[in-house]
Amino acid sequence: MKQSVLSVSRTTGKFTSSVRMLPSFLIAGAQRCGTTSLYRALSRHPLLLKPVLHKGVHYFDANYGRSLSWYQGHFPLRAAAARLARRHGTHPLAFESSPYYLFHPLAGERIVADLPGVKLIVLVRDPVERACSAHAHELARGYETESGFERAVELEVPRLAGAEQSLRARPYSIHHSHRHHAYLARGQYAEQLDRLEPLFGRERILVLDSHRFFTEPERMYDRVLDFLGLPHLGYPAFERHNGRPLPQPLPDSVRRALRDHFEVYDTRLTRWLGGDPSWRR
Repeated sequence: MKQSVLSVSRTTGKFTSSVRMLPSFLIAGAQRCGTTSLYRALSRHPLLLKPVLHKGVHYFDANYGRSLSWYQGHFPLRAAAARLARRHGTHPLAFESSPYYLFHPLAGERIVADLPGVKLIVLVRDPVERACSAHAHELARGYETESGFERAVELEVPRLAGAEQSLRARPYSIHHSHRHHAYLARGQYAEQLDRLEPLFGRERILVLDSHRFFTEPERMYDRVLDFLGLPHLGYPAFERHNGRPLPQPLPDSVRRALRDHFEVYDTRLTRWLGGDPSWRR
């Protein structure tokens, strides 16, 4: 029944796409860094409109073989946005959250081409904790078959070998390991941000430290609204979503080795965050 409803909704959305909104900003990542929590907090703002069906449409990474009208069909009607604009005196903004956009090698180019002027919000987290959380997440979802985190990390390089070249050579393809097994690579945030900066410009990318979002949610929420140019209309309830307990603690020796691995990338985050990442203090 649920799939039938979704199918009907997608079909209706596609046929009415010309009278629907396109997003003004995207929560582009990173995976397992609090994107769902931020998405749900923002979706409670009366001038921020989420997709009709899903948090993330994944158009610019996994569904780019479909049309832009298919993508637009996922968003609210412009007539509804116009009513909100009359009520609040400010035009509402549509958005979505697809954390693979940050890491996919083609997503940035596609976003710039199809959504000129769009802004990006990126959350970053201790990359060691992110890697452990991602492994537990993929294991629970059945996308990872290696139960040991250390072994999964050892397999990452051969699993991802040639992945970016493959995605560029076959633009509409999906590379399973690139999407589900990039435990260390996805935590090298500075590499991904440096790839996006020439496309969007520094002023259209907001990078938030997710630890600070969870410990100072009002302050981080205010930063997001200022970045988007929206009025402050009170605070939503801030909650953690999609948290997943780790199956076992990480040995200190492994944690130290991973911290050393990420140090150069963490250092390059300083200019994006306006200071040292919380996990390096």
